[in-house]
Amino acid sequence: MQTSSASNEGKTTTILKAAWLIAVVTVISKLVGFLRDVIIANYYGASVVSDAYFYAYQIPALAVILLGGIGGPFHSATVAVFTKIVPNLKEKPPEVAEKLFNTFLTASFIFFTILTIIFFVFSHQIMSLIISDGNAQLVDLASTHLRIMCPSLIIGGLIGIYYGILISYKEFILPSLSPIVVSVVIIGALMITGGDKTGVVLASATIVGALCQLLLQMPRVRQLGYKIRPNFDFVNNANFNSILELLFPAILSSTIGQVHIYIDMFFASCLKEGAWTAIGFANRVFQFPVGILVTAFLVPLFPLFSKLAGEKDFDGIRTYFNKGVGVLLFAAFPIIIGILLLGMDGIRIVFERGAFNDNATFMVTQALWFLSFSILPYVFRDSITRVYYSFNDSATPFAIAFSSIVLKVFLNYLLVKKLALGIGGITLSTSLVTLFNAVMLGILISRKIKLNYKDLFVNFLKMTLAAVITFVICYIVSSFMEISLLDFSKQLPKYTYEFTKIAVIGTLCLVLYVGLNLLFKMEYASELTKRVVERFKK
Repeated sequence: MQTSSASNEGKTTTILKAAWLIAVVTVISKLVGFLRDVIIANYYGASVVSDAYFYAYQIPALAVILLGGIGGPFHSATVAVFTKIVPNLKEKPPEVAEKLFNTFLTASFIFFTILTIIFFVFSHQIMSLIISDGNAQLVDLASTHLRIMCPSLIIGGLIGIYYGILISYKEFILPSLSPIVVSVVIIGALMITGGDKTGVVLASATIVGALCQLLLQMPRVRQLGYKIRPNFDFVNNANFNSILELLFPAILSSTIGQVHIYIDMFFASCLKEGAWTAIGFANRVFQFPVGILVTAFLVPLFPLFSKLAGEKDFDGIRTYFNKGVGVLLFAAFPIIIGILLLGMDGIRIVFERGAFNDNATFMVTQALWFLSFSILPYVFRDSITRVYYSFNDSATPFAIAFSSIVLKVFLNYLLVKKLALGIGGITLSTSLVTLFNAVMLGILISRKIKLNYKDLFVNFLKMTLAAVITFVICYIVSSFMEISLLDFSKQLPKYTYEFTKIAVIGTLCLVLYVGLNLLFKMEYASELTKRVVERFKK
């Protein structure tokens, strides 16, 4: 028992170290991505051109971010299979692994090339369908952007395979860092050209950046022993079939998620100009802290889940699932409080300059407020989905995502058309659908493994109580600051009041929230505090 306990403690320490490292790299990547969004907002604001780009970008994003990104189907399928067929990560990969790599690469290239041609030829029809309530100028611009960016469909799948190989070999840094390349290329292109009236420069820089992102992965994967040799061994290939069994339901599940976005695009096209741009920026702000959390903890946990599932160590899965989800939920509450109390101040500081005006700031903030409620079910959904994948089950997440399409349409119609909540109605429906998916996944996982929800729920209640008390106190202090400093703030240099408010309320929020959790003896607060103190002592 002592050996097992020591082993578990060692694994936990390794995971936390990897999580810290990935978090730091992801923060850097997200900061550069944030700078990219600020520059895009500066040149294009919330306009027809920015709407056209973000409408068209959803299709390339499906490949580069959803399908091929970290946590996407290609990455997840690769990790799930290769962690089982590569016995020693320090030696040259066995022949079966190298052949499987090339078979997967070849099949993906052929499939996405065909798809790219279809999207290029029918770009105008596709955009006309998605932007059904948009004007002709918006549809034409979006169609042009899509033609430019559609080759990223090919690139995205390949990136996912390379990411999967690197993660299987515990190479976490390069996959986490490489998205910076896309942002840097876009920033450079806009700074050099000063932007353009049609957004062609922006679309062109996006596809060039995606290509550079792929090229960055290739040398390291080649060093690991995986050389590109086209392989058409698609039939009677057991390992390739294992990948397909995971991949297709996962792709369909991600595509279903994209269908939700297309539904949002459809309803956003009937709102005022800049609505879809505002929703897009709100999503990016949302993904900045949440993406860091989820990436940092789930990237090192997923290979461990797969390994433990292969060894039928269900106690290990339960332990690390609770620890991973517990830490994510613990960190999620102050993010929600920060968005609700400081969201508009942060948006104003980051985006409000150039073509991005006060109206655009309010539009983004409104979308972000309602989206913030999805953080808790979001982290739980993404965590438990990895458990399904570790059992080679991507069909269940797909079935749940598919069933939520009707719910998404109904909620958008109710909140946007009937209740006239506008932009907020679209992001609120996203939060409610995320909650539905998380609950269903949590219930149906019992067919695979009995998770220990009791301990998780007890800690969750303590976190919730601490968060409610913290929010009330911070809201009162924030309101007092706004009333007492309203006239004085107008005499201060630009954004000084916003910076001061964020610093004061942010610090108060963290101190109260962590302190209350420690007072309530919340398990993850005590463990994290202990590890942070030890790290600073070192």
